[in-house]
Amino acid sequence: MAGTTVVNHHADHPGFAGPGGLLFAIALLLIGRPNARLAVELAEVSNADRVVDIGCGAGVAVRAAARRGAGATGVDPAPVMLRVARLVTRGGGTVGWAQGSAEQVPAPDASATVLWSLATVHHWKDVDAGLAEAHRVLQPGGRLLAVERRTSADATGLASHGWTGDQAETFASLCRAAGFTDVGVTELGQGRRGVWVVRGLRP
Repeated sequence: MAGTTVVNHHADHPGFAGPGGLLFAIALLLIGRPNARLAVELAEVSNADRVVDIGCGAGVAVRAAARRGAGATGVDPAPVMLRVARLVTRGGGTVGWAQGSAEQVPAPDASATVLWSLATVHHWKDVDAGLAEAHRVLQPGGRLLAVERRTSADATGLASHGWTGDQAETFASLCRAAGFTDVGVTELGQGRRGVWVVRGLRP
């Protein structure tokens, strides 16, 4: 792939560590709420679900799934993110945290009914490997969900952390190639709050 069709265009991001990572984790507690609410609605999370959140950050969406009664596991490569997530999570009976990545998910085969990645696919090191792991971890009939902020091809800096329409469509094509079915792309919201949503099913 070339140009704007590369969906993991920030795969070389240095990651989050130290004081900067801590500050970003705290910021995610505030800015992650809209995507968390959207994810539980789109995935129709219920108490029958077992959710895996790839790139969970401070765990906002994990806790949103748990409030629906689901078992939920947050996976993130950054220890500082997981420390903050654990610190702000109360109870935790249906919530777990694990260090890992899209390409190496610390979960058994067919152990999840929902797997989502919220504003993180553009950081995956290897999209094909990440989708293979999603296919492995999801049980038949499981739901895959990716949400990315809508951006433009000429965006730079923080504004470039998201997807263009071409990138969303490319990711959908990669999902189909990885064996997912009923894959669709939806554009939601307007302006700076707009997002691209890609959904699919594990047959």
